Amino acid sequence: MIERNLSERYRLEGRIGQGGMAVVYSGVDTVLRRRVAVKVLREQLAADADFVQRFYTEAQHAAKLSHPNIVNIYDVGREGENYFIVMELVDGATLGEMIEKDGALPEPVAIDFAAQICSGLAYAHRQGLLHRDVKPANILITKDDVVKLSDFGIARAVTTQTMTMTAPGLVMGSVYYLSPEQAQGHELRETSDLYSLGVVLYQMLTGKLPYTGESPVTVALKHVSSPIPSLDAEDVPISPALAAIVRKLLQKDPSDRFQSAVEVAKALREARDNPLVAVALESRRSRAGATASGPRTIPNPKPRPSRFPDRPAAIVEEEDDDRFEGHGRARSHRAVFYLAALVALAVAIAGGYLFANHVGIFGGPSSVALASVAGETAEEAERKLDAAGLRWNVVTVPSEEVAADRVVKQYPPAGPHVPAQTVVQLYVSNGLPTVELIDVRQYSSDDAQRYLRNAKLTPKITEVFDKSPRGTVLAERPAPGTAVPIHSTVALVVSKGVKPVYVPDVVSQTLGDAQHAIGERQLKLVVSERDPNDEIAPDIVTSQNPPPGSALDPGSTVSVVVSSGPPQIDVPDVEGRLANDAAGVLQGAGLRTNVEYLVDGSAPAGTVMKQDPEKPANLKKGSSVTLDVAVPGAIPDVVGKSLADATTELQNSGYKVGNTAYVQEGADGTVARTEPVAGTSLRPGETVLLFVNGTSLENP
Repeated sequence: MIERNLSERYRLEGRIGQGGMAVVYSGVDTVLRRRVAVKVLREQLAADADFVQRFYTEAQHAAKLSHPNIVNIYDVGREGENYFIVMELVDGATLGEMIEKDGALPEPVAIDFAAQICSGLAYAHRQGLLHRDVKPANILITKDDVVKLSDFGIARAVTTQTMTMTAPGLVMGSVYYLSPEQAQGHELRETSDLYSLGVVLYQMLTGKLPYTGESPVTVALKHVSSPIPSLDAEDVPISPALAAIVRKLLQKDPSDRFQSAVEVAKALREARDNPLVAVALESRRSRAGATASGPRTIPNPKPRPSRFPDRPAAIVEEEDDDRFEGHGRARSHRAVFYLAALVALAVAIAGGYLFANHVGIFGGPSSVALASVAGETAEEAERKLDAAGLRWNVVTVPSEEVAADRVVKQYPPAGPHVPAQTVVQLYVSNGLPTVELIDVRQYSSDDAQRYLRNAKLTPKITEVFDKSPRGTVLAERPAPGTAVPIHSTVALVVSKGVKPVYVPDVVSQTLGDAQHAIGERQLKLVVSERDPNDEIAPDIVTSQNPPPGSALDPGSTVSVVVSSGPPQIDVPDVEGRLANDAAGVLQGAGLRTNVEYLVDGSAPAGTVMKQDPEKPANLKKGSSVTLDVAVPGAIPDVVGKSLADATTELQNSGYKVGNTAYVQEGADGTVARTEPVAGTSLRPGETVLLFVNGTSLENP
C-alpha cells in the first residue's frame, strides 16, 4: 500500500498494474468521493515534450467518448514531472489475464466478448477516433462479464511517438496485434482496428497467437506476408461460421475485411444463431484458391476451467459380502455374547455409582438433562429451562438466518447430564444485522450500487433529468447515517443528464428562419459550408447535421450547409478584341454582353476599348459585362465586297444590316451600293441597307 496525493485531489492507494507506458494505481477522487484508477506515465515518455503535447490532445479526444463498452476518462493532469490520467475503475480482470489463466474460451463466451468489443469500436469510429492498439491487455472484463476497452486516444499518441523508440516494452508488446498496413506505415482506417480484433478473437478461440517469432520485426513481416493460420484443425472445435469471420478479419488487404465494426457484430450474431452457415462470409475464398465445402458438424466446445474446481469426491469402497458368508453365523453368535457382557458391566457400574452417590434416591438430583432450545422463542426456552431446574441468561445478537426473538444458539450445548442450577447462556436474535449508510451522493451510480451490494443492501434506481453529469447520484433514501437492516432496499435518485431537446427540420428555410428555429430549442447554429448552387437561392439551408429529430443536450451545435446561389465566374479579359469575338468569349463563360459604342477613330472599327467590370473580377453566372466598342461614326465603304465581309465590317462599325436588295449592277455577288452611302455620318446602332449584284435565292 502507498499513501500519495496528486493535484491535492486524487489519493493513490495501491498499484494494480503496470506496462511499458505507465503504472496504474487504484485511488479515490476526494472531491467527488468516488473510486478511480490513476495511470501515471513513465519517465521516458514524460520527458519528451512533443509526446506530452500529443498525449494531452489524444487524451482529451478520448475523454469525449461515453459508452458502456469503453472505460471512461475523467481527467488528465500533471503534478511536477508526473503526467497522469484519471479514469473509471473497472472491477475485474483483463482479457489477457483471463486467456493466460483459462486458455481458450468457449465459443459462446468469445462471441459475446467480441460483440461487445465491436460495440465500443463502432461508437469510437463514429466519433472519428481509431484505437490503433486493440489487444487483450487493453480489454477489461468486469465481474458481470461486461467488456470495456481502455487506452483510446492514448494508444494513438504512444504509437506516433514510440515507432522510433527502442525502449523495451513500448511498441513490442503490441506487434502481435499489428495490422499489415500499420506494420508498413500506411494510412490507417477502421479496418485496421478490425484486423487487431481478428487477432484477439483468434486468441480467445485457440488460446494462442496467429503469428509469433523470435523478434518483433519477424512477427510484423508475418502479418504482412504469411498465410492466415487455419482454424479447421480437429483440436480446435470452432463452428464454420465463426471460423469464416476470423478469416475475413485477418485478410491482408483492408478492402477484403469487414468494413465496419457494425458489420462484424451482425456477422457474430448470425454465427451464434446459425453456426454451420458460413457461405455469406466466404465470398473471396475462390480467389485465394480455397475450395468450398458443405456444413460440418461441430463437436461441443471444450468446457471452460472453473475458477474454483470441485473438490474430489470421497471414494467409497463396498466390501464383498460373499467373503464372509461362510463365517457369518459363527461371528454373529460371538458378537451377541460380547455385547450382552458389555451391557451388563455398564449397568453394574452405573448402579454402583448411583447407589454410592445417592443420586435420585437421597435428597434430589445433582445433574439434569439439558434439551436443545435453539430456534425456539426466548419465552419458550426460558420456561423449559425453569422446568428443568436450570438458570438462564439472555444475550441478544444479530442474525441473518434466525428470526427476531428466537434462540440462535445456547451454551452449554444440549446434553443428557449437566449440573443442576447451571446457568445456560441463551443467544437470542434481535433481527438482521444493520448497516449505517454512508453518503453516496455525488458518487457515480455504478460505484454507489457496488457499495450497497457489498453491504448486502438492494439499490433501487430512479432516474431524473438534472444538470449534473449523467449517472451521478443526486439523493438517497433512507438518509446518510441511517442504520438499516441488511437486505433492505435503498432508493437512489440518479441523474439522466440534462433533458435533451430535439433538433427541428430547417432544410429549405432561410438562414435567418433557421437560426430562429434552432435558437428556440436552446441550440446553437453554425454555418459549416456555403455551397454554390444554380437552382437554389442564396442563404437557403440545403442540409443539416444532426438530422431532424435527433436528441441533443441544450447548448449543443447544429451545423448547416447554406446555398450561396449561382457560382462565381472569373470575368475573361476581352479588351483589344473585336466586339463579336469578345461577346463569344463572354457567352462561353456563362456571362451576358452589353455593348456601348464609342466614336473613336484611333482604333480599328469594332475593337473593345474597355470592359466593365475590369479584369480581375468575379461575377455570378448569368451576369452582364459592359463593353465599350470603338466605331468611326460614319458608314464605311463596302462597295465591291462580298455580302459576308460587308456585313461584318458594318457590324464592327456599330451598325445593323437591314434588308438586302438585289440589283444588276457591278460585279456579280458583290455589294453595288449602300443606303445611306459610304462616308455618311450616322449614329451607331442605326440600320444600313445593302444592294447586292445578283439574284435573290427566294426569287430565282
